[in-house]
Amino acid sequence: MFHNKKINILDLSKKELTDSVLAMDIAKFRGQQIWHWLYQKGATSFAQMTNLGKDTQNLLEQNFIIDRPTIKSTHQSQDGTCKWLVSFSDCKEVEVVFIPEKTRGTLCISSQVGCTLSCKFCHTGTQMLVRNLTAYEIVAQVLIAKDFLKDWQQQKIITNIVFMGMGEPFFNYNNVATAVNILKDEEGLKFTKITISTSGLVPEILKCANELKTGLAISLHATNDNLRSEIMAINKKYPLQQLMQACKTYNIITKQRITFEYTLLNGINDSLEQARELVNLIKKNNVNAKINLIPFNFWQGAIYQPSSLTIIGKFQKFLQDHKLIATIRKTRGDQVLAACGQLKSTSIRTKTSHDKKN
Repeated sequence: MFHNKKINILDLSKKELTDSVLAMDIAKFRGQQIWHWLYQKGATSFAQMTNLGKDTQNLLEQNFIIDRPTIKSTHQSQDGTCKWLVSFSDCKEVEVVFIPEKTRGTLCISSQVGCTLSCKFCHTGTQMLVRNLTAYEIVAQVLIAKDFLKDWQQQKIITNIVFMGMGEPFFNYNNVATAVNILKDEEGLKFTKITISTSGLVPEILKCANELKTGLAISLHATNDNLRSEIMAINKKYPLQQLMQACKTYNIITKQRITFEYTLLNGINDSLEQARELVNLIKKNNVNAKINLIPFNFWQGAIYQPSSLTIIGKFQKFLQDHKLIATIRKTRGDQVLAACGQLKSTSIRTKTSHDKKN
């Protein structure tokens, strides 16, 4: 009717969907009904939207499609962790992981195909950035996971969303922000427990504090600038003191505690002296934080080895003895390369004319 080519209705924000409905001479309240069908009931066709009427359904069919990505492969670990390889319309792929626990179900989603960064301990970092995901592609990972898990009734299976999959979310800030607003929408998916993990992009941390107010996890992994810059190049741009100030500001604005993620690498960052440095870093800057100690999950070609459980335990005890909250993350899904730092797809960057000119 007003589009020569059908567009994916899942690409639209709530306002854009409402505006499109009005442009088709459909009553405004229908937009809210359509939104409800898409994000509360998981409709995959307009024919399923039984309270719209045939004429409205036909108009929608003429102008829109409901296009979901596809699950290309599924791998399930003995501990119940499920990893999906998700393929988009351009055949680019990301990995999505569901981690079931007794009191919650956590879905780990991706924000980029590949990653902008190349942190030395992370498998995803060995895959160069292919492209950012759109807001729709980020949300769609949740939709297809809910399809697979049959989680459209009371939303009890997936309770937590974490941006800890492939990519650096804050290098794709606008699309991540749009996706977060859709995930939080009271008339849609209604997720209240969303955490974004970042390697430490200071300006975006402050934007997130003011705009999104999600949970925040910082990939820290080192206690001084020399070591952090060696294993995480982003530290050269945003060194630890800047990062700590941003974290403190985040505490103040959001009234939320931050999580510091700290992957223990044998002989690199796991000494008691480094545990002392971590205590001083947090306390000196008066940051309200808990520390999530992560056993290194080995992958083929990694230059690091995991710290022993004994060393990890001593590191944790030192932090706890100095009145910090320190937990050891239980390794989940490592049998199927679904654990922290192990995600990677086979998508490769295709050179565009713009790339060739540069």
